[in-house]
Amino acid sequence: MKKFWSKRIRDMVPYVPGEQPKDRKFIKLNTNENPYPPSPKALEAIRAAVGDGLRLYPDPECAELRDAIAEYHGLPSDMVFAGNGSDEILAFCFQAFFDPDRTILFPDITYSFYPVYAAYFGLTFREVPLDGDFGMPVAELCRGGSGGVVVANPNAPTGRAIELHALRAILESNRDCVVLVDEAYVDFGAQSAAGLVPEYDNLVVVHTLSKSRSLAGLRVGYALGQPNLTAALRCVRDSINSYTVDRLAQAGGAAAMRDRAYFEATAAKVQATRERTAARLRELGFTVYPSAANFIFISHPDRAARALLAGLREKGVLVRWFDRPRIDNYLRVSIGTDEEMDAFCAAVQELLTKT
Repeated sequence: MKKFWSKRIRDMVPYVPGEQPKDRKFIKLNTNENPYPPSPKALEAIRAAVGDGLRLYPDPECAELRDAIAEYHGLPSDMVFAGNGSDEILAFCFQAFFDPDRTILFPDITYSFYPVYAAYFGLTFREVPLDGDFGMPVAELCRGGSGGVVVANPNAPTGRAIELHALRAILESNRDCVVLVDEAYVDFGAQSAAGLVPEYDNLVVVHTLSKSRSLAGLRVGYALGQPNLTAALRCVRDSINSYTVDRLAQAGGAAAMRDRAYFEATAAKVQATRERTAARLRELGFTVYPSAANFIFISHPDRAARALLAGLREKGVLVRWFDRPRIDNYLRVSIGTDEEMDAFCAAVQELLTKT
């Protein structure tokens, strides 16, 4: 029953977020959240921002937050756009840079919000198949003639990274359209394209503070691009809601960006745990793809992924399974603490020993 629904959304298939359980306590390895707390300096800044000032609207331009982001990347602040998490910014990008009469390209296996955005905004898109090892189809994305290119680096849900020279090739081959690089997980081992922003007027790089800076609950993201492109994002924002980032988020986000030492230390811990876990799973017979993200993508030759998903849930461990062609026998496993990953490996080993 969809009475009164707009024709535009009647047949929409929305994005399905990872489970956030409330009925019992789980080891949550299904939503790529950081297992470590936010920077103490970020928490202090958020507490300091709580007060009478909350009766006033926040700074619509997010000046302090943008300055902190600009300092971190060594860019001028007019090349920074801040928003309510990277998902909102990605949605703004799809509106700001892509037209219905020009086909946009993105991989067939990638962040599943991309086709949702494209369909919602009435855009024509083509999914370009990843190769047999889930590598990025760089040559196909370099053909040119499209209305835009969207790539995640590292890609999700595979975790595989794209080399910077490959991103350069895609940018050079698509000079007449925007290349959108979603770097939600880049801080866990991939090369960022942020340094290419001053060089390419068709590049937009999107980041989030949800993953490497442990602020998923605060909802802060940002885009990097030359001033013409950040102006387009402001145009979209101010046509919908000028106050997308609240006072607490701006204060906490700025402090988190400036606490480089804490961020680097926690990101390094996640990477070390990732590699240790991947090695253990390979010993158990899993195929584990090289990952530059805070998750791993795994498959076992003798156990169906969906059965492992159910078995792990019974043992109090949540992971992510995707009911999609080519990847329906794989699990995406977020990296938790060492203790959580030890418990995950022990649960997997128990499941594998069952006949």
